[in-house]
Amino acid sequence: MGRHIHNKYLIAVNSAMLSGLFRGLGALPWGVLRGVSSMISWLALNVVRYRTDVARGNISSSFPEMDAAKVDAVLREYYRFLADYFVETVKLGAMKPDEMRRRMKFENIEEVNADLREGRNVSVFLGHYCNWEWVSSMPLWLDLSRGTEPCQIYHPLSNVAADRVFGNIRRRFGATNLPMSTSAKTLMEKSARGVPTITGYIADQTPSWRAIHHWLPFLHHDTPVFTGAEKISRKIHASAYYLDMRMARRGEYVGKFVKISDDVAGEEPNAVTERYFSLLERSIRNQPAFWLWTHRRWKHKR
Repeated sequence: MGRHIHNKYLIAVNSAMLSGLFRGLGALPWGVLRGVSSMISWLALNVVRYRTDVARGNISSSFPEMDAAKVDAVLREYYRFLADYFVETVKLGAMKPDEMRRRMKFENIEEVNADLREGRNVSVFLGHYCNWEWVSSMPLWLDLSRGTEPCQIYHPLSNVAADRVFGNIRRRFGATNLPMSTSAKTLMEKSARGVPTITGYIADQTPSWRAIHHWLPFLHHDTPVFTGAEKISRKIHASAYYLDMRMARRGEYVGKFVKISDDVAGEEPNAVTERYFSLLERSIRNQPAFWLWTHRRWKHKR
């Protein structure tokens, strides 16, 4: 009992310290944060060499048409983006709604809002591409007049203090965080009660061996993929959109909604997942530096 209380105290203290650090950093002007980002980028690429072999290998095998000089150029741009992603995520906790709407814009939102006004469930498929954390500001753009609940699936961090801080940052614009392990049950219960939802799924990570149910071609690789987002969407008769992200300029992003199904329940198995990965590959090819290249994406072989 005493150890439990002690652990809760440590978590609370660590959360408060980390939250204070984020607030302090988030209060810094953009110019200062850009300087911090440039230093982080240089250190990660040239000194720490954070997963540089993984990133270079992933880029080379995904773009066999690129020569070594082009691969190196994409690699340098990627580490600049990765450092920007870090400081932009810190800044997310400090930005006011008006600034957030200027820096993270959504196109074709009218079609999504039309579905929401009809009381439909909506699934949004996106990748670890551009600043995916800023997509949590989507509720600022949504018509929630029908009582729609904006949700986002996440995998809890092993560090409880960090998980608490990031959870608070991600929900500050009105989204509900749903742990991956209970998301299907929660969304089906809401649907059964007549509570419509719009839910974001980042579905481009590597599934564990037990979770592999489908493979498909993606960036010149035979790739195992998650199908859970499609299965949940099928059960709640959701319409499905792909969020086509792009960087407009440094610190500003645009997400365009591209409808991939009016009702996932009416699609052939895996069809929505395949459309999603095809569209994600197109996004990556348009701006190659902004995907998560340091992830060991292709560690599993069929």
